[in-house]
Amino acid sequence: MKKLSQMWFQVQEVLFPYLEEEFEEPLTEKLKKLVATLELVRIEEHVFIPSYWHGQSPKNRKEIARSFVAKAVYNLSLTRELIDRLKTSPALRRICGWERASQIPHESSFSRAFAEFTQSGLGQIVHEALIKEHLGERVVGHISRDSTAIHAREKPQKKNNTQGKKEKRKRGRPKKGEKSEKVLTRLERQQSMTKEEMWAELPKGCDVGTKKNSQSYKESWIGYKLHIDAADGHIPVSCILTSASVHDSQVALPLAEITNQRVASLYDLMDSAYDAPIIKEHSKSLGHIPIIDTNPRSNKELKLELEAEEQRLDFLNFEMPKERRYNERSNVERVNGRLKDEFGGKMVRVRGNAKVMTHLMFGIIALTADQLIRFVT
Repeated sequence: MKKLSQMWFQVQEVLFPYLEEEFEEPLTEKLKKLVATLELVRIEEHVFIPSYWHGQSPKNRKEIARSFVAKAVYNLSLTRELIDRLKTSPALRRICGWERASQIPHESSFSRAFAEFTQSGLGQIVHEALIKEHLGERVVGHISRDSTAIHAREKPQKKNNTQGKKEKRKRGRPKKGEKSEKVLTRLERQQSMTKEEMWAELPKGCDVGTKKNSQSYKESWIGYKLHIDAADGHIPVSCILTSASVHDSQVALPLAEITNQRVASLYDLMDSAYDAPIIKEHSKSLGHIPIIDTNPRSNKELKLELEAEEQRLDFLNFEMPKERRYNERSNVERVNGRLKDEFGGKMVRVRGNAKVMTHLMFGIIALTADQLIRFVT
């Protein structure tokens, strides 16, 4: 955190006074937040601008990248709103990199640049660099894992009902010499896969998802599901976007592998959706201690025993150490809430898994920078 403290000192003591003198007006809190975010993430250093052999090379890519971060910080829903804000706010325009309103490119240029950022994976690259630089040398106490619904404005893909259909065979024991092969689940197949192979096998198209809310009522949505690993301090460490219908447990292993390459952690906190022996063993193989809420499923006796145990602990006014650590899982829930309420997670206007992920990653970058800055302020 020493590097982060030095950066914040330079921003607060040098950059803010210089900008106020340059703009001849005090900076608003939102502008200060944007300046600190851009200074921390330095997204322009990761923007690749190819030189075209025929024709003109793309222009304004670094300025547009900074503008998309501003869009997330200001929680704007449309690129058109961002352009209007840039044209009417000289301070915001100059912070993003344009001196005059006439220099701001057309909305179509923003769309082409966004497609280029999606193809290069700019959001994921910047976020990974940010996490490794400021958390890579620290030991994180708890990694909280969960998913959140992402609503999309596109039609859900039709499922192929014939795909994965088992061949019918007669009931009873197999004939002499006939071998019945067991069909492995996705979680079982992932045990012998690399994280790239796991990611390639996961469904990514838009479809319909259903999950229970905090009141145990079922809710359905059309779109995607964002799976997040969050560290202590409400800092998102890694993210994966899948189809809305993908079960949380199927993303636990690839997400854990990505997180393990970025930070060193001690405890993995997960709810009952991740209660599977394979996930527990994988967490232990990484040198972590898994704390997962028990899922009784259809076992009524286990469910009654868990309820009775909870009543006994309440009667004694005693809290198990494991339960106290499990309460830290609210980290990831607050990350989900802030991403949707403050950084554009609710306002997805692009289509397709890759573009939706890029839109969300600009919000994740802004959220990560905001949480890191809070450590030193």
